[in-house]
Amino acid sequence: MARLPQAEEHLRILLPGDQITVTHNDGQIISLAREIDEVNLLEITKGEKGFTAEILKRKVDTHLEGAHGIIQSSLFEAAQEAGVSDALIMNMAEIFQWDIDFIQDVRIGDAFTIIFEELWRDGVKLGDGNISAAEFVNQGTSFRAARFIDNNGNANYFTPEGRNVRKAFTRAPVDFTRISSNFDPNRRHPVLNTIRAHRGVDYAAPTRTPIRAAGDGKVIFRGVRNGYGNTVILQHGDNITTLYAHMSRFASPKLGSRVVQGQTIGFVGMSGLATGPHLHYEYRINGVHRNPRTVPLPPADPIPSEYREDFQKRTAPLWQQLNAY
Repeated sequence: MARLPQAEEHLRILLPGDQITVTHNDGQIISLAREIDEVNLLEITKGEKGFTAEILKRKVDTHLEGAHGIIQSSLFEAAQEAGVSDALIMNMAEIFQWDIDFIQDVRIGDAFTIIFEELWRDGVKLGDGNISAAEFVNQGTSFRAARFIDNNGNANYFTPEGRNVRKAFTRAPVDFTRISSNFDPNRRHPVLNTIRAHRGVDYAAPTRTPIRAAGDGKVIFRGVRNGYGNTVILQHGDNITTLYAHMSRFASPKLGSRVVQGQTIGFVGMSGLATGPHLHYEYRINGVHRNPRTVPLPPADPIPSEYREDFQKRTAPLWQQLNAY
């Protein structure tokens, strides 16, 4: 049964706590079922020609709920007080990650509002679904986004004006613990003890933390580069290049490979001249270094014109719900 095409992926690895329901008759297995997630169920049944497997889509009721919070100490404590799960607040942070640095920029008094799906079956809550709309007020500036799915099933978040909240580049291409060194043309080098311009941002993170491509591009360098150690350089459109240094090791993309935003290209380390594990990240336009944390990022594609009317109609109630808070 585990070798059946649709079953192999879901039965090859079983972890403590996983549940499998087996129906049998005098020791002969008649059927087997395993819950894959809230919607999908793997069911294997025995017929005249042996066992067959299929993935069943189960009916799930979706309810829209809302939550609002004001930050008094931390974002996660505000989320707890508002009854919002950590996973949901992380999803909100991912939506606005191109405009807000949730580690550096969040302040006391900032506020959030989330309109999200709750998944139910037979009167039992299964969990939270997607965020339908959200607002984050950061230092007095409001950022809003609503989820829209086009006719091809592609889902993205857009502002009320139809601009894609996703940018062509992410601000921080790694999940970091702190910024150990900012962009600074007059920084004293920690190893060489001389004044040497720091033309990038250093993101401290544990060794082996995945480093992701800041934007779609092509690998134009992959190797050891002087004090940078293990380094990857990506070429993007509009004469933009990004550099990722001090890696412990490289990921699978080779020299000349195309990569997409968010794809892992290496792992945090301290190769080259480094005093601790971190990512040194540079952003260049026409060869000129720019501050990755403040440089204006080119936008992603807005809502297509053929979907604009449908987008406005479907998101109007969501903006009203946000206004209600």
